[in-house]
Amino acid sequence: MTTETLIWVAVVVVVVAAIAAIGYVVLQQQRRARLRDRFGPEYERMVSEHESRREAEQEMLAREQRFAELDIRPLDADARDNYAKRWLEVQERFVDAPGFAVTEADQLVTSVMSDRGYPTNDFEEKVSTLSVGHSATLDRYRQAHEISGRAARKEASTEELRQAMVHYRALFEELLQNDSPHHTRHEPGGR
Repeated sequence: MTTETLIWVAVVVVVVAAIAAIGYVVLQQQRRARLRDRFGPEYERMVSEHESRREAEQEMLAREQRFAELDIRPLDADARDNYAKRWLEVQERFVDAPGFAVTEADQLVTSVMSDRGYPTNDFEEKVSTLSVGHSATLDRYRQAHEISGRAARKEASTEELRQAMVHYRALFEELLQNDSPHHTRHEPGGR
């Protein structure tokens, strides 16, 4: 080969490598943007809790995969109506027994999750699963759960209990809705 041919081969190799690198960076940015959109505020929370952004994103992808394997199903109209009625009863009890009502609200949210097909074994598992389709209300759910725990120990004020009810209601209402694209089975992209 001549020197000129070697130069052209080297230029082509460099250009191909540059195009591949640019393609890789663009794909990473698209994946990151999709995860930010899908996980909302949970994205930044997970990034701050992991040693690297890549590790956090791998965890989010794993959550999406586990979520896709679940049989998340809508509630039928009767079940939705029954749950809505039960929620009103819990809210009415708040006036006389706020701590008890918050505990009931937590149990009602867990019951709806279970009927929809979400795992409900422990709080961390619930949060992990909910992060995929309910990132907008996830932090509120965490706060409600924390207040509920303090209420069980008689350490929460009435105002905090009221706030917990508001937080539980936000997730509860989302769970009652059947039309969210994030709840469709086997669509890890959520679209």
